[in-house]
Amino acid sequence: METYLQIEGLTKSVGDRMLFADLTFGINEGDKIGIIAKNGTGKSTLLDVIAGRTDSDSGSVVWRRGLNVAYLEQEPQFPAGATTIEAALDSDSPEAMAVKDYERAMASHDNEALAEASHRMDSIGAWDYEDRLRQLLTRLHIDEFDKPVSQLSGGQRKRLALAREIMREPDLIMLDEPTNHLDIEIIEWLEAYLKRSRMAILMVTHDRYFLDRVCNRIIELDRTSAYAYDGNYDYYLRRRAERIEAMGAELARVKNTLRKEQDWMSRQPQARAGKAKFRIDAFHDLKERSKVNLEERNIRLEGNAGYIGNKIFEAKGICKSFGEKTILQDFNYTFARFDRMGIIGPNGVGKSTFIKLLQGIIAPDAGTWDIGTTVRFGYYSQQGIEFDDQKRVIDAVTEIAEDIQLSTGESLAPMQYLQKFLFSVPDQQKYIHTLSGGERCRLHLATVLMRQPNFLILDEPTNDLDIVTLGILEEYLASFKGCLIVISHDRYFLDNIVDHILVMEGDGQLRDFPGNYSDYRSYLESNASAVPESKSTQADKESRRNDSETTRRQGRQAKLTFKERREYEALEAELEALNKEKERLENIFNSGAPDPDIDEHSRRYPELLAEIDEKEMRWLELDERS
Repeated sequence: METYLQIEGLTKSVGDRMLFADLTFGINEGDKIGIIAKNGTGKSTLLDVIAGRTDSDSGSVVWRRGLNVAYLEQEPQFPAGATTIEAALDSDSPEAMAVKDYERAMASHDNEALAEASHRMDSIGAWDYEDRLRQLLTRLHIDEFDKPVSQLSGGQRKRLALAREIMREPDLIMLDEPTNHLDIEIIEWLEAYLKRSRMAILMVTHDRYFLDRVCNRIIELDRTSAYAYDGNYDYYLRRRAERIEAMGAELARVKNTLRKEQDWMSRQPQARAGKAKFRIDAFHDLKERSKVNLEERNIRLEGNAGYIGNKIFEAKGICKSFGEKTILQDFNYTFARFDRMGIIGPNGVGKSTFIKLLQGIIAPDAGTWDIGTTVRFGYYSQQGIEFDDQKRVIDAVTEIAEDIQLSTGESLAPMQYLQKFLFSVPDQQKYIHTLSGGERCRLHLATVLMRQPNFLILDEPTNDLDIVTLGILEEYLASFKGCLIVISHDRYFLDNIVDHILVMEGDGQLRDFPGNYSDYRSYLESNASAVPESKSTQADKESRRNDSETTRRQGRQAKLTFKERREYEALEAELEALNKEKERLENIFNSGAPDPDIDEHSRRYPELLAEIDEKEMRWLELDERS
């Protein structure tokens, strides 16, 4: 197995804070590695060091000569003033350069430059590159190719950057929180793509299903050291629990020995002066080893949800639109006591607007909310809250309350309370402007929960929280004695927390599904394999595809090359065969007759639909130019 990258003795500190020390590991062909650590411990910094964008204090990063590497940053950067297609082509590959020259010639209407660019595209096969890029962008729900990048949402920018890096066809791709700001549909597509891809992967993510289904190695950064596990996330959890148990036993042994040695040090000052220097050195070594603090692993959030009456609130005929875009249309719902709802849907469908309507932050166009008098909202917003960056962490909490009540009746000072959110005493003295994104999210969460809400509304709470904090939050929410609404793309989080799913499908259409996300997904898969698409659904898909193709090919009139003409003719025969196979499977499903191969047919059917969809899209774009 070929070695792509070798890291030896890598050390990095920021000020007087050590992020990681003496890290040593390698990345081989076929490795799919997930990096796990608390926020603020240097995960993104480690990727930047490996990529050569940040210097290390010591150690080395040795790459295989000629290795093709792509890097998806947590906050992608694009050329100033670039359009979507220009940003997607921001690559130094010959194909990307040729396509950029072609796009410039098209925009300038320079026939001579256009002819020269078209010839170059033909000579290096760049037409196929452009086709694949536009097809990938469309698959990622980006079809406004001339739109300035500055006008894109956070999710659109992440998808655009993802397409740019995939098109590099790297040997190794580095991903920093790749699922942040993506909706579940795109996450599941990316998950499947990476799983079947041959490229090596090094990624930082808190998405536990993503880790479990993509990775074959996990590296945990813990107290400046790295611990490697050969297996997926589920395997890592089991092995990590064993390691923590062993560390606890070792720490107990060290402290027991230290007590005996402390007694020896106190009783024999004269003997120490003359002999047993090795024992004195061992004593100081034990003292250092005894300072390891494992308590944070057992932290549990505790709050005191205020009393909530039987009447929560009722939605009556709620309507809301923005121009031609409908968010809610005659929405009626009665929230029950201790309701635990998850809200899912594509980005831009109006999920955040829905919960702002519920709280009165945005007024509906029609209808009313009848809210019970005992309801006290706690709102964790996707945008966070505006902290005074020049204040310390402890000040942000103290300004709200100097005494926090827990459900146990215990009263905590702000310093004690913040420790439950993994802010150590030194961390509490940090100025807010120095916090990482995840640390700011933890502080935001702390300020929401300390107000003792009885109706929690969490808008994408998992985006920047690390896995340790997510586990603690899940434990808290499982025992929360109030109502809960969660908007999230984290499938693991939804499965653990909610008991029904509100699916926002767009155009004001909502579906309430009993069960968690995995239940809902299983329902969709079973119905997709058993029931063929209706004619109206097929017509809608064809209409959307035609609209997309019109946008993609707008202004482009280049004729088919010889190679494309042969591909066009072959596609017609392939599509005819695929549609016959589809018709045969549908006849089997609809017959109701027993079939020993029904499981195989059920697995094949969604794959077949995807294959037809892809080939039809390619046929349509070639047909338009024929």
